[in-house]
Amino acid sequence: MTSFVDADLGVDHGFDRALRGYLARVAAAAGVGLESCTVDLDVPVSAYVALDRRLERFPDRDLALLWDEVHRWSAAIEASCGEDLIVLAYLEHDDVLAEPEAVARFLTALRDSDHSFGRPDPRKLRRAGNHEELLGRLA
Repeated sequence: MTSFVDADLGVDHGFDRALRGYLARVAAAAGVGLESCTVDLDVPVSAYVALDRRLERFPDRDLALLWDEVHRWSAAIEASCGEDLIVLAYLEHDDVLAEPEAVARFLTALRDSDHSFGRPDPRKLRRAGNHEELLGRLA
């Protein structure tokens, strides 16, 4: 039986490994490697995937994928001032752990200005925490 530490102290090592495996699959589908990913295990758990591409309409800004356990995947560009990211769209998907191929299609649609895979606002899909449930789905 897997045990989890208190949410205030972080998440279990097994969850961290499973999440990083999922991120590696998403990163590969997006054309980059796990070295392009960072994970923040504070609650809510989130991740950042730096991409090797830019959008034609924002040629001077780096593009990234963002993920969090509440709202799912989004695409963002770096702000010109170097501070926060500017979210362009959220993946239109009912699962916080969307298939890597769905995330890749979202990026392609974003590049092609096809808004059918994205939405402009975040939609809360789940409450932060309960990493045991996510671990079961990641495994």
